[in-house]
Amino acid sequence: MTLAYHADSSTLADKEVLTWEGFGQACRELGELVASSSFRPEILVAVARGGLLPGGGLAYALGLKLTDAINVEFYTDVDETLPDPVLLAPHLDTASLKGRRILVVDDVADSGRTLALVMDLLHQHGAEARSAVLYGKPRSEVTPDYVWRVTDQWIVFPWSAEPPVTAGFPEVDQD
Repeated sequence: MTLAYHADSSTLADKEVLTWEGFGQACRELGELVASSSFRPEILVAVARGGLLPGGGLAYALGLKLTDAINVEFYTDVDETLPDPVLLAPHLDTASLKGRRILVVDDVADSGRTLALVMDLLHQHGAEARSAVLYGKPRSEVTPDYVWRVTDQWIVFPWSAEPPVTAGFPEVDQD
C-alpha cells in the first residue's frame, strides 16, 4: 500500500480553515450557484482526491445520481507541486462522456493547472464541461464557472487537517 503525503500546515500563521459544518454550508451554497445558472449537468466528475468530498456533497445538493472521478496528482506538500499535474490510473472513461453535460468538481483552483488539464481533456472528448470549486485563488490561470469563496491563503480542509491513520499498516516509502 502506498500512502499519499500529508501536507502539514500546522506551522502556518495565515491560513483559511474550513470546518465540517462550514463544508456542509459551502456545498449547499455552491449547489445553489449551479442550480441558479442555465447549466444543467447530467454527470458530476470529482477530481480525486481533493474533489471527492465536495463532489459528493454537490451531487447530493443538486440531486445528481451519475458521478465519476478522475485521478490527478499535483500537490506534494504545502505550496509544493510536481512540475506538471499527472493523470493517474484508473483513468476516466472519456469515451462515454461525448455530448454530455459534465460538472467537474474540485476543492480548490489554486494554480488552476489541474482544473485546466481536466477541462481540456473533457472538451477534447466532446463533453460540455463546466467547473465548480469550493475555493478559487486569485492567481489561478483558470477561472472556475462556480466558486464558493476566493482566498489567497493556504486552505485547511476538514478531511485533510489530520495526518492519515496508519496504526497497524506496514511502514511504506513515500518517495
